Amino acid sequence: MGNLREPLDEIGNCGLPAALEVMGERWSFMILRAAFNGLHHFEEFLGAMGIARNILSNRLARLVEHGIMKRQALPDDRRKIEYRLTEKGLDLLPAMLALRQWGEKYGAGVPSNPVLCDERDGMPIRLITIQAQDGRILSPMELEWRDQSDVTWPADDTSRKLRAL
Repeated sequence: MGNLREPLDEIGNCGLPAALEVMGERWSFMILRAAFNGLHHFEEFLGAMGIARNILSNRLARLVEHGIMKRQALPDDRRKIEYRLTEKGLDLLPAMLALRQWGEKYGAGVPSNPVLCDERDGMPIRLITIQAQDGRILSPMELEWRDQSDVTWPADDTSRKLRAL
């Protein structure tokens, strides 16, 4: 991956530790998986996942605290609470799918069933890959770290937004 490396001792300049702080354990990912599958209520999560009530409560609170899910009372019955993915939570889908695909390849050894497909044409989604700006799939050997000052950013690149944060 080239001569330049990330400064590994400066974890404040890397998004990975921040992501792992919020998501770095199994139950958080499993709750997100359930939410992506349409579960919204505490009892639904509890019944579908086989998770202890206190762990579920703790993990949901943590996901809400970090803005990945939002907790809201139902308008018709304020005693019933719903948990919904926020935009920040929905943005985790590619990472979740990449981890799932990795697990299918190296863990389970077989594709999951059911298969996630494009609603429009019914075709299975592609493997999550690293892609160049022109869409080419890149291998780890084709990647290199560069200082921001040495990078030419395309005008429509959303990563510019990330740098401005």
